[in-house]
Amino acid sequence: MIDVYDLTKRYGQNTVVDGLSFTVRPGAVTGFLGPNGAGKSTTMRMMLGLTHPDSGSARIAGRPYHELRHPVRQVGALLETAVAHRGLTAANHLRWIAESNGIPRGRVAQVLDLVGLSGAARQRLGTFSLGMGQRLGLAAALLGDPAVLVLDEPVNGLDAEGIRWLRELLRHQAAEGRTVLVSSHLMTEMSLVADHLIVVHRGRLLADTSTADFIRRHARSYVRVRTPEAVMLARELDRRGATSTMAPDGSLEVGGMPAAEINRLAAAAGLTLDELSTQTGSLEDTFLGLVGDRSDARV
Repeated sequence: MIDVYDLTKRYGQNTVVDGLSFTVRPGAVTGFLGPNGAGKSTTMRMMLGLTHPDSGSARIAGRPYHELRHPVRQVGALLETAVAHRGLTAANHLRWIAESNGIPRGRVAQVLDLVGLSGAARQRLGTFSLGMGQRLGLAAALLGDPAVLVLDEPVNGLDAEGIRWLRELLRHQAAEGRTVLVSSHLMTEMSLVADHLIVVHRGRLLADTSTADFIRRHARSYVRVRTPEAVMLARELDRRGATSTMAPDGSLEVGGMPAAEINRLAAAAGLTLDELSTQTGSLEDTFLGLVGDRSDARV
């Protein structure tokens, strides 16, 4: 479990993280969302003792990171894709991490296989592609078989197959009872993998809730109507106090009136409907709407 208590970090006059508090629980993939500059990476660095907070604290398994007896075996982290030495092979890079942290050498082959790099074990890191480097970073994070994973933009550099593989890996890690915190700017991907969301903006907490509840509470819902008599229907809707917008594809997006009532209205007016469906905005639309409309609010 990760507990963040009233974390604050300032650089000069700029407050990057502003009184941030939340808990990341085991058994679920928690998405950490926010636009660039929202304070996500700084928060993760404070969790791992790489940046000192001005106030507040972060605890992993009840302790600050620097007090953990075997941090690499308790917390797996991926904050950067840079490797230690471009002349090392993938296997040797992981071996020195394993040996310096009391991890059995046999674990190296296991994690290389887990991340799909068994065939590149003897390849020098200077020849690695961005995606291979990202997989190696994930291998290093998993090396100690930790109970907590903190991953900052782990999909960077991965192709579509790699992203799907990572999604399955994260789900598997959470299903085994691990605490998984992952930041990403790919909203579609987060909607597919995250069970819970922590949303921040300008260093402040905007939402801490399940993905489903976040969309339910904040997504824009409307009724899509397709009709050859769109102009006439729009007039009828306006008379009843509903709002309607013509979409680029010619359909009407109707707010303020349920689908059943729209159907009755159209029937009474003798208008033909080709489609009548209730739509809910995507995670990306919901996130952008929340950040734009409530950037200074707490949800």
